[in-house]
Amino acid sequence: MKIEDPVLVKNICEAAILAADHPLSRRDIVALFDELEFPGDEMIDNALKAIEEECETRGFYLKKVSSGYRFQVKQDLSTWVSRLWQEKTPRYSRALLETLALVAYRQPITRGEIEEVRGVAVSSHIIKTLQEREWVKVVGHREVPGRPAMYATTKEFLDYFNLQSISELPPLAELRDLSEIGKELGFDFDAIEAEAKAAAEAAGETVNASGEENASPVAESAEQSDGEQTVVEDIGDAEAAKEASVEQASDDADQAEALVEDLSDIEDADVQHSEATQSI
Repeated sequence: MKIEDPVLVKNICEAAILAADHPLSRRDIVALFDELEFPGDEMIDNALKAIEEECETRGFYLKKVSSGYRFQVKQDLSTWVSRLWQEKTPRYSRALLETLALVAYRQPITRGEIEEVRGVAVSSHIIKTLQEREWVKVVGHREVPGRPAMYATTKEFLDYFNLQSISELPPLAELRDLSEIGKELGFDFDAIEAEAKAAAEAAGETVNASGEENASPVAESAEQSDGEQTVVEDIGDAEAAKEASVEQASDDADQAEALVEDLSDIEDADVQHSEATQSI
């Protein structure tokens, strides 16, 4: 029998979105009802609208992202809600975030093209990290010698940064440099640079201390555990981030203008996540 009670339809949609471990698409919501029960598209639209209105006075709200609908905690409550999680949100190097921004705005883009714009090499560790987070993926290969892989953002990227589509990113004409892009994506580059600088300095002190205690650093390096190798990789990223920070802070106007011009060639390109915006 067709469900005609709007309150029941609203409660069904609300309960499903709350119970799901991922955003529910419109198709997912429709699939909650069998053919005889289906209340109609208009009633489902009204139910979603009613849920959205009711959330105005609650501690969470209904958010539509690329994959569908989900409940999220309101950002002004993040200070308290974030205390539920002991693990801190991972912090990423500026080099990684610049790479992610370029993929977002210039996709599909190859690693070589990213390096050309940034002016420095992109480590395999950065690409691997972005792929492991499922923020970028290989979407094809450029038909040039070597057939390099082309990278683009994913639905997971859009969901993570609360976007419905890549078109919701701010126009490049409104952004002067990657620091402003970072702000739009919810990243605090100043804090990241400070952490990277501290990590690099700490790494330097560690290396110096090791050199005084052991005259054969090569042999010591060969005996490193996997965990220590990871630390070395992180130090490398920290150094790269530090170098990127110095380059960004320089008064080399030509380099900055070239970067903006390269990025501004894109039209209609198809990143703030915090613990407070996690799905309920």
